[in-house]
Amino acid sequence: MRTATAIRKRAFSASDGKGDIPLFVCIVLLAAYGVVCVYSASCYNAEVQYGDSLYFFKKQLIGFVLGLGAMIGTGLFDYRRLKKLGLPALGVSLLLLALVFVPGVGKSNYGATRWIGIGSLTVQPSELAKFAFVMFAAGYVAKDPARVRNFRGILPLLAAGLSVCVLIMLEPNMSVTMCVGALMIGMIFLSGTPWKNVAVICIPVLFAVPALILAAPYRLQRLSAFLNPWASPKDEGYQLIQSLYALGNGNLFGVGLFHSRQKYRFLPFAESDFILAVIGEETGFFGILALFAVIGFVVWRGFRIANRCDNLYGYLLASGITLAFAIQSALNALVVSGSIPPTGLPLPLISAGNTSLIITMAGMGVLYNISRHNAR
Repeated sequence: MRTATAIRKRAFSASDGKGDIPLFVCIVLLAAYGVVCVYSASCYNAEVQYGDSLYFFKKQLIGFVLGLGAMIGTGLFDYRRLKKLGLPALGVSLLLLALVFVPGVGKSNYGATRWIGIGSLTVQPSELAKFAFVMFAAGYVAKDPARVRNFRGILPLLAAGLSVCVLIMLEPNMSVTMCVGALMIGMIFLSGTPWKNVAVICIPVLFAVPALILAAPYRLQRLSAFLNPWASPKDEGYQLIQSLYALGNGNLFGVGLFHSRQKYRFLPFAESDFILAVIGEETGFFGILALFAVIGFVVWRGFRIANRCDNLYGYLLASGITLAFAIQSALNALVVSGSIPPTGLPLPLISAGNTSLIITMAGMGVLYNISRHNAR
């Protein structure tokens, strides 16, 4: 009788874990705000290109609804079940990345082959690969934490991360490659690997970046345009100049929501990679400051959840999900502001793109799931 009572008490306690509600609310608000921003940034281009000013808005709204469903779903089940799925998830993501190069399956756009799909339905495997790598790394380290203390023990993590990076680089997509590379190093560091081993990994990575830039002429042109965009204002420097015009036009308080001028086909990819420039124009410096205050709050809550986790797997999973979100948000802001060379990279939860939105919200659902178990 006493044992049955204890079981009932534990069951009641387990069902009572509410988790990090502020995190959940912030994610939903950011994604909803992204739907509004996508409409504002894309309405004119959608009307001209597709004859429907709501074209991108409707797609983003569908992604928001599906992402919210994915977030609720991943937020309710026991996240520890993912521990056995790390290797299969990594294998599936590598297979999907390879399918990008299969004629008839891979979809190309603007000289890059980054999508797979049938008809109008497309998926970007690199978005899935980031979170698959986090799942694999967390499960691998949690199974035997002591093995990452020596360099041989981290070789599987390096092999997994570099495999993802190579396939993404071949698309080509250097921006996401940099995200995955930074995520790989971050996960290795968080796993407890000694500093000297982390340094051994970082040194060749630092040399690899300029080598990759020099290996492709178009990357060298982008670097040149970054250093002096006015040298080629109608070619490589055009996008950065238009982004800076948008940010400058926004001043402190912006020109008002839906009143951007640069979205009238002056700024390329206004609804996706450079949506932050339109946000800056419409809401000003303080609007961007408020947006990144919410993003910073999400990052803080994510690492707080990781820090409070009572098991290594949950700690690494929460840290990896948070780190992926933080890295991509920071890189997008640096690109749009002209702080690093221009490259295609969406702002998580905000930019147009259903694959990124759904996968990011599903990952945040896992993060919320971990916080629910912490609350128990």
